[in-house]
Amino acid sequence: MINATFHVTVASLAGLPQESEAEVAFVGRSNAGKSSAINVLANQKRLAYVSKTPGRTQHLNYFRVGPGRFLVDLPGYGYARAPLAQQRAWQSLAGDYLVSRTALRGLILIMDIRHPLTDLDRQLLDWWRQTGKPVHILLSKADKLSRSQALTTLRAVRAYLAQQGLPGAAQVFSATRRVGLDEAEAVLRAWLDLARRPLAHGDTGAPDKKNPAQGDKAGSNEP
Repeated sequence: MINATFHVTVASLAGLPQESEAEVAFVGRSNAGKSSAINVLANQKRLAYVSKTPGRTQHLNYFRVGPGRFLVDLPGYGYARAPLAQQRAWQSLAGDYLVSRTALRGLILIMDIRHPLTDLDRQLLDWWRQTGKPVHILLSKADKLSRSQALTTLRAVRAYLAQQGLPGAAQVFSATRRVGLDEAEAVLRAWLDLARRPLAHGDTGAPDKKNPAQGDKAGSNEP
């Protein structure tokens, strides 16, 4: 896993760390599993706060993973119960950050695999395409679907990326079952120029299909 520690919470662009050389941003609809994904990738339990109430992340939270290297937790979008003015303030901060931050190497977009490519997800991807930077989609909560259902969704999301001309990829992911961690970690390390963690003997980075803990649930990243 990637070792991460909390660095700073930013409420405005003026507060962005000047020492940053490379960043990867995490974004997604509220309650899509963004905080859980950050926690499991960083091998922490509460690095990013997980709440049953969506919309808790109101600022940009920086987590340091190496000298000048950071993961950035952005506010979740699409939480209808938040006051409109508050929603606009959150999205203004996140949007301005995404379009203007030169240190940003790529975007990790978390989608609930049961509800992928919502209108807001499509709007974000359409807007993000203008940056020319890559996106990597984590189809979270893959343990909630069967293997065949998960693969059908994965193919559909990959096809959408290709149709839209978006640079990037998609994979199934489950923080609970630890499915897809190696693949997601490899993307982060490549974008942040971090040394790669040696794989164990026989570990290809794909979920172990013989692992009885995964049963018949989704755990494959096959195309």
